[in-house]
Amino acid sequence: MALDFDVIIIGSGPGGYVTAIRSAQLGLKTAIVEKEALGGVCLNWGCIPTKALLRSAEIYHNMQHASDYGLTAESGFDLGAIVKRSRAIATQLSGGVKYLMKKHEITVIEGFAKLEKASPTPKVIVGDKTYLAKHVILATGARARTIPSAGLEPDGKTIWTAKEAMVPQSLPKRLLVIGSGAIGMEFASFYNAFGSEVTVVGMVDRILPAEDAEISGLAEKAFKKQGLKILTSAQVKSVKASGDQVDVILHVNGKDIAEKFDRVILAIGIVGNVENMGLEALGVEIDRTHITIDEYSRTKIPGLYAIGDVTTPPWLAHKASHEGIICIEKIAGGAPHPLDANSIAGCTYCHPQVASVGFTEQQAKVAGHKIRVGRFPFMGNGKAIALGEPEGLIKTIFDEKTGELLGAHMIGAEVTELIQGYVIARGLETTEAELMETVFPHPTLSEMMHEAVLDAYGKVLHV
Repeated sequence: MALDFDVIIIGSGPGGYVTAIRSAQLGLKTAIVEKEALGGVCLNWGCIPTKALLRSAEIYHNMQHASDYGLTAESGFDLGAIVKRSRAIATQLSGGVKYLMKKHEITVIEGFAKLEKASPTPKVIVGDKTYLAKHVILATGARARTIPSAGLEPDGKTIWTAKEAMVPQSLPKRLLVIGSGAIGMEFASFYNAFGSEVTVVGMVDRILPAEDAEISGLAEKAFKKQGLKILTSAQVKSVKASGDQVDVILHVNGKDIAEKFDRVILAIGIVGNVENMGLEALGVEIDRTHITIDEYSRTKIPGLYAIGDVTTPPWLAHKASHEGIICIEKIAGGAPHPLDANSIAGCTYCHPQVASVGFTEQQAKVAGHKIRVGRFPFMGNGKAIALGEPEGLIKTIFDEKTGELLGAHMIGAEVTELIQGYVIARGLETTEAELMETVFPHPTLSEMMHEAVLDAYGKVLHV
């Protein structure tokens, strides 16, 4: 039977649509299947619209501190206008993906895709139409985890996932955020900035548990200073909506505590979108809702691949995009380098921002490295002081024997932009000597990156 396409990609998030573009660039006849809006969760309900909300929160915060800069300004906000701006940005970017699909002559198929056994690859069925391709790539992403047995299930009114939390009709007076990872802390930061009384509950012993322990501690201190209530090593025993309020029982320090909140946000992780597509019948290996793949995103089924959040961690948009490019270049006969997950930066866009790449200090020690650690505070940087952002830290971790940059961790203003410098350094296998010999422009925040390297070797200048 004749093939309809060389490649069919299921899902149009940052993994799917980027892979489709690269596929077309490589001369492959390409189609992409999307059941909702082009751009997936990231562009429509995740990465981008949340950053628009957080930008409004940042500006509002600065307005409240205008006098610190010798300025006067009225401080107020329109929640509806904030949400409208966020949604307009999402719509604009989804339209941009549509344009890119047209530009690269990629066929867009609307609907929910199912797979059935066929040769040489599974058939793709969307509605009443069947499509065949030499290669099929799953980029179906993930959704918020829920736990119905504990009442941790969204009702669209008082118990929210991130999607509902992005379009509030009113500001909750008392808000509970369940989950202290990146998503939870970003929403906690947003709502706290506009005056909600926010409580964050995390099951582990610190917030942002994927980050270096020292950075997590500084973040928790900063959040508490802003007025957030943070409960770590805590458990949510039950959540029950009652009218326009939510009754919650928390287990903290060996005791059960009953609390009432106006709204609850669930940020307790994600589950891969693997249901109802026929994957089990095909024999696709799935581990706790995520598809098992090799270093080139191949499943055990010939011609079937998977990328992004539906596969292995880290569950990040930029990982999905790069993973997809590696996958499609391998399909096209290239020789791309496999993905190094430990060199992918993680960014949290709360206030203060947090960013990192590579090993934490503890991970480096467990891996058997004898390490050198450098630190430099924002307070020692002229640009940070001029910006009115003197709180923060940059931390570097090196292998003492080889000078390899094992990891870098940051908290403070604009660190989500700074971290890429260290990502590039790791990618180029830069040593401490080369970083110390690099000239950083003055005055910039990036000078702290230099100083944190110098500090690891006893050469720090401005502390």
